[in-house]
Amino acid sequence: MNSIVEFVKASWDEVRHNVTWPKLNDLQSSTTLVLLGSLIFAAVVGLMDFLFENALNFIYQSF
Repeated sequence: MNSIVEFVKASWDEVRHNVTWPKLNDLQSSTTLVLLGSLIFAAVVGLMDFLFENALNFIYQSF
């Protein structure tokens, strides 16, 4: 049990003194960038899915 308590104390000390936290503006701009990138990626994948589905349906209906 002592090892768990020591681990928690050491972790808390690490978080309080050694971790550098980003400024709010940096965090907001990074979040916006990730959200925008995710939306663009989702749109590209959705478009590819739509095109492949329609192409395959056209090919299947041809035969």
